Amino acid sequence: MEIGDVELAGLSLVAGRSAEQSGVSFRGVNPANALALEPAYYAASLDDIDTAARLAAGAFPHFAKLSGRERAAFLRKIAEGLTAAGAAIVGRANAETGLPVARLQGELARTTGQLKLFAELIEEGSWVDARIDEADRERKPLPRPDVRSMLRPIGPVAIFGASNFPLAFSVAGGDTASALAAGNPVIVKAHPAHPGTSEIVGRIVQEAVRASELPGGVFALLFDAGIEVGTALVEHPDVRAVAFTGSAAGGHALMRLASQRPEPIPCYSEMGSTNPLFILPGAMRERGPALAQALQASFTLGSGQFCTKPGLVFVPEKDDRKFMEALRSGVGSLELQGMLTAGIATKYKDAVLQRLHENRAQSIAGTAPGALASNANCSPVLFEVSLREFLKEPSLEEEIFGPTTLLVRYGSEDELLVAARQLHGHLTATIHGTEEDLSNSSELVHVLEGKVGRILFNGFPTGVEVCHAMVHGGPFPATSDGRSTSVGTRAIFRFVRPACYQDFPDACLPPELQQKNPLRIMRMVNGDLRRDE
Repeated sequence: MEIGDVELAGLSLVAGRSAEQSGVSFRGVNPANALALEPAYYAASLDDIDTAARLAAGAFPHFAKLSGRERAAFLRKIAEGLTAAGAAIVGRANAETGLPVARLQGELARTTGQLKLFAELIEEGSWVDARIDEADRERKPLPRPDVRSMLRPIGPVAIFGASNFPLAFSVAGGDTASALAAGNPVIVKAHPAHPGTSEIVGRIVQEAVRASELPGGVFALLFDAGIEVGTALVEHPDVRAVAFTGSAAGGHALMRLASQRPEPIPCYSEMGSTNPLFILPGAMRERGPALAQALQASFTLGSGQFCTKPGLVFVPEKDDRKFMEALRSGVGSLELQGMLTAGIATKYKDAVLQRLHENRAQSIAGTAPGALASNANCSPVLFEVSLREFLKEPSLEEEIFGPTTLLVRYGSEDELLVAARQLHGHLTATIHGTEEDLSNSSELVHVLEGKVGRILFNGFPTGVEVCHAMVHGGPFPATSDGRSTSVGTRAIFRFVRPACYQDFPDACLPPELQQKNPLRIMRMVNGDLRRDE
């Protein structure tokens, strides 16, 4: 099947070519009308997986030795190819996900921007954290050796595409960009909800590998509608790390597989979050209706299918009448929301109905709570619960993926602190208040620093800026490792390890550690940060 200048074959991409047609077949589905899309896709075979992993391991030494400038040029080639094929990519992604064209165009720009940002990072080069402690042969009682260290890539990385971001967290998304930037070959397991989009992007990456005269094993793309390919990939001895964005069940399964291998490997799973939002009394008094409108827009953005959606909102009991009226009226007037897949819509319905049937919270707005109209549509629902009931029912903190949020009514700020201390790990937390509110809430901020990766003030967490300072991560169960981020240039540190060289001849050291600092990068020399020799 041909889309624009890209002919879709429905086959995995291994060793710089399409794999053989074998295995179980499946198709992408248009969520708007439930129609299957052409062509059929075929699950990668065990031979495909083994070949991809072995070739990645074989390509690793060459790819890891490339200069930052050479890898940066490769990343820019990928970005250029994505831009050139933008119409085909967006068109297919729209058909497979139902996401609006404008949203997908923005996501494509974010994807190319991530690649360019990492290109700039590695081209400059200081990210390797070069450290030099020069020898002191006169030191008593023992001389000090010459010790130098820097960060080095770890080897082939298995990356799992996300359902809700067919571009920015998928084949050429942030995980791929950061792993390639560090010098690691990548094997992507495409998400079955958007195989055509994945193939178009995969072929662009494959062409960039060829045009850059790199070994074919630097990149591979594998298809599967089940879990067999992903399981075999994580268990393959040549795979050295895993990156995953998706459900808690999927993330936990991959964490177990990675840890139970004969040689365990790191697994960076981003598994969703409820992203608590705290409205303090001053903000409620000053701008209650405006807060209601902005909150509604945030938790229904993209039909609530963002991992940063505010799904838990702490609201003061006093002075909230106008806020509540505006929020209930706004949510009640919303139409059915289109979901990414019928399966996601069904899970949303089941979670909403379970919450209703078990009387864990009260539905206060929304048409036909949790109902499915047809295909992948569902209804927004607004829930409410008292703080006392929330504290008694830990399951209310769990994420419901879709257009719903839970209001928790609190009385005093001391009660708010109790609730904050009980929270488990999340990606974000948001505080809405006046400057006086914030200055009086230093303890709340301190508590949240230990609970989330990003704290916002007077904003909304849906929307993650791709920049050097961004942290998109958080303590378990939001992620498998709260010390990392999957967005921003710090993401590169997931796929490296420190390597130390003692008493090496200068000419045998990596350029980053040579005495004259030929790359002019920032280094720590005898405890001082500097760019000179």
